[in-house]
Parts: sequence; C-alpha cells; structure tokens
Amino acid sequence: MLDLPIIDLSLPEGSDRLAQLRQKLSLDSLLLSAGAHPSTPTTTVRMIIDEVRRHGDAAVARFAAQFDDAAITPFTLRVTPQAITAAVQGANPKLIAALDAAIENVSRFQAAMAGADPAPIAPLGSRAGSGARIGIRSLPLKRVGIYVPGGAGAYPSTLIMTAVPALTAGVKSICVCTPAKNGRVAPAVLVAASRLGINEIYAIGGAQAIAAMALGTATIGRVDKIVGPGNIYVQLAKKELFGVVDIDSFAGPSEVIVLADDSADARVVAAELLAQAEHAPGSCILLTADPIFAGKVHAQLAEQLALLPRRDLTQTALMHASAIVITESHKAAVALANDFAPEHLQISTRTAHDDAAAITTAGAIFIGPYSPVAAGDYLAGPSHVLPTSGTGRFFSGLSAESFRRRMSVVELDRDSLAAFMEPLCTLARAEGFEGHAKSAEIRLAEVEKP
Repeated sequence: MLDLPIIDLSLPEGSDRLAQLRQKLSLDSLLLSAGAHPSTPTTTVRMIIDEVRRHGDAAVARFAAQFDDAAITPFTLRVTPQAITAAVQGANPKLIAALDAAIENVSRFQAAMAGADPAPIAPLGSRAGSGARIGIRSLPLKRVGIYVPGGAGAYPSTLIMTAVPALTAGVKSICVCTPAKNGRVAPAVLVAASRLGINEIYAIGGAQAIAAMALGTATIGRVDKIVGPGNIYVQLAKKELFGVVDIDSFAGPSEVIVLADDSADARVVAAELLAQAEHAPGSCILLTADPIFAGKVHAQLAEQLALLPRRDLTQTALMHASAIVITESHKAAVALANDFAPEHLQISTRTAHDDAAAITTAGAIFIGPYSPVAAGDYLAGPSHVLPTSGTGRFFSGLSAESFRRRMSVVELDRDSLAAFMEPLCTLARAEGFEGHAKSAEIRLAEVEKP
C-alpha cells in the first residue's frame, strides 16, 4: 500500500499539515537538525576541516579510509592517467555517444548564455564628460574544484553540468573530487572527464574533499570556487569554508513540484514524481485543484512504485518528504508553486504557458507533457545544479556566468575629475575623510615651479 500524505487545503487541518511539510523541507530546518547535538554533522565537519588544515594529504587519506572505506594513501589520492584511459577503453560506445551529446548540448546552451566576451573595458557612460571611461572587465576564475557525489551511484551528468559552464566561461584549471567505491572511481565519471579534457581527478569524497580543495594540500592545489552537489557533510563543509573560497550554493535534497490539472496524464505525472523521490533523499509534491485527478495519480504511484528497483528508498521519500496537495482553485495552486520556489517545477496544465509566466521563483521550469525533469538532468542544456529548499527566491542555477568575476575600471581625465570634484569632496568631508578629499584636489592644483 502506498504511504503518501494527501493534504486537502479545503479541510480545517489542511493548512497546518502543509505548514508542517514545508517546515520539514526548509533549509533552516536542515541546518538546525544538522547541528542539534555534538556528535552530528556540523561538529564532525568542523573537525574534518581542522584536521585537513593541519595535516593535509595524510588527513584526507585517513578520512577516505574511515568514511568511504577506500584504501587510499597520500600518494594515491589522484586518479592516474592509466586508470582514465582504461575507463575510456572499457566504456560502452553508447555511453560515450551519450556523454558527447550531453557535453555538446550543454556547451551550446552555456556559450549562448554567456555571449561574446565583453571588451576589456566596457564603457558604461558617465555624466562626467566624454573624457571619462568607466566600465567593467569580466574575467574567468583561474581554478575551480568540482565535487561529484559517489554514494548511491555514478554521476557523470554532474561533472558535465558543472564543468561545461566553467570551461565555457574560460576557466583553465579544473580539479575533480569524487569518492572511490569498492576501491575505484566510477568509470563513467572518468570517461566523462576524459571527454571534457579534465585529467586532474582525486579519489576522495566527503567534507575532507571540500576542505582539501578549499585549503590546499601538498597534492591538491587550492581552488577559487567549489561547485557540485553532495550530502549534508559536503554541504556543511562548503558552508563552513565559504569566504575562504566561493561556492555555488548550499543545497538541500533534490525536489520537484508538479503543477497539474485533469488535462494531464496521471501515469506521466506519477512517473515524474517517482523520478524525483528515487533520489532518496528526494521530495516530490503534486499541486492540483482536482481531487479526482489526485486520486488517479495516487493509484498510479502505487502501481509504478512496485516496479522500481529502488522502491524501498523511494517509498521512504514519499512517506517523509512528499505529498499530494489539493488546493481550492487552480489559481491557488499556481500561487502555492510560486511560494514554494522549488528546484524543479513541471507544469502539465491546459494553461501551461500562462502558468509558467506567472512563476517568478523556481530553479527550472519544465513546460508540457513532453518535458520531463530528466531531460534537464542529463541533456537539455541548462545546468542541473539548481537552488533547492526555497532558495530560488535569491539563488540562480549554475551557469557560465557563475565562473566569471568582474573588476570595475575607472579612467578620468582632468575635465571629468573637475566635474566630480565638488560632490566628491563634499561627501568625503561629510564622512570625516579629509585625506580622501585632498587626494582628489591635489590632482587639479597648479604645480609650483621650482
């Protein structure tokens, strides 16, 4: 029997049950539970970071043995070129073709999104006169670290969705950390790295990998930014080290909201929900104003769940982090989807394009019955590294722009500085900085002749 909550917002208890679900899925709840007592994630992550800071490669190898059951020494952290070549030679040609197709599509999308490189100094205009050149230089980061999870399976798609935007932005140095499973890194990840031209790969995972990339060790050079998904330990390590390095975001479990009405196929909707729940942890929520359609989806979920290899883990996600929510109107369902700010929003309604236009907070929107979230996960083009847990209110998905930094450039001539002078000096002296004012005034003062 399918154990999935059905929340009917027309009933007196509906609002309270929805509020409880939302609190469970919120990022603040995740953080509070992570640090609830001394023996769990936050304290452990801080200990790992401190050990890597003090002992470098030796600590990284020790934690790899402790947490990943990997027989790794400080001298075997990096995956050898021979291992990468062997993975490529042993790969199914269909896998290589699929990886190449994904790389091509994501590269094309990211290049179009990034546009042409701006001029070294892009003039923005100025009221100070034609002699002023005030603009922006846009430059790629020098070195980026990518974390590819390796717990529940192999994720070459994560490498593509993080590395291609970085490469498109012009990043020249990329290293990859991914845990070894049964003594080796997943061959599919090595093949994807080879197709991308990345050969700096380390067989380490967890908080120790994040600490090593952020702080640097004798073997692993420190990076400017760390990107990629991971478990609570990985995310807490990124959070702890933000400021030492940049990060993409703090990500919670993967999630989808499906907004649907009775024009949708209940089989398709159920399959979409299950696809997200099988991440385990994963969250899936159906929003609909039609209770009859909700019942059809519930029946399909039970039928299709029985056929999934990961049905036990998927059932756990359905029971603890998912729901069917019946709203009082379709308009209310759209508003609730917007309020959730989900990582993935799949829209299967008669008015799908109008509904999508009404959405202002979501990581990615998938419109219509032929747009599964899985297309975005693997091949469509946009990166699948997206904001979760409602953080789509202020975070954006990973893109080529995530790997560029900007420097402002100011070049004034005598006339344009003169035009700035009065307000510049007034503001400087209002703040008590006489030296600021004089540093400008001295440039226009007549130079005394000897």
